[in-house]
Amino acid sequence: MSLKAQLTEDMKAAMRAKESGRLNTIRLMLADIKRKEVDEQIELDDTQVLAIIEKMIKQRKDSISQFEAGGRADLADIEKAELVILSAYMPAGLSDEEVATEVAAAVAATGAAGPQDMGKVMGVLKPKLAGRADMTVVSGLVKKALTGA
Repeated sequence: MSLKAQLTEDMKAAMRAKESGRLNTIRLMLADIKRKEVDEQIELDDTQVLAIIEKMIKQRKDSISQFEAGGRADLADIEKAELVILSAYMPAGLSDEEVATEVAAAVAATGAAGPQDMGKVMGVLKPKLAGRADMTVVSGLVKKALTGA
């Protein structure tokens, strides 16, 4: 079953169970997916759906930090609840050791020699690690590996 079909089934289940928070979050995901499909006139596959969910997770994390800085714990709690639901649809994350191994392999595979080759290495890693690792952390590890710091 595709991820989009899974979301639709989960939406129906949330409706039946009258879980309004979960239902609203799933509807937001489906709306973003539909918007992208209509805008680009394509049918999204699971990888593209995961990219949308990953973007939504990043937005929630940013919102949480902003709300907490502004003293709005009530709004931060809503965002945290949505974050938990969104995270449930992401594949299992990689451990730090697994990410470091992937970075080392990508650096070796591309023959990267310095910081100027960071784009090449990230180009290899992004399709492999998208949705399974925080790309900000991956970028930091690549920079560290290429500068020897």
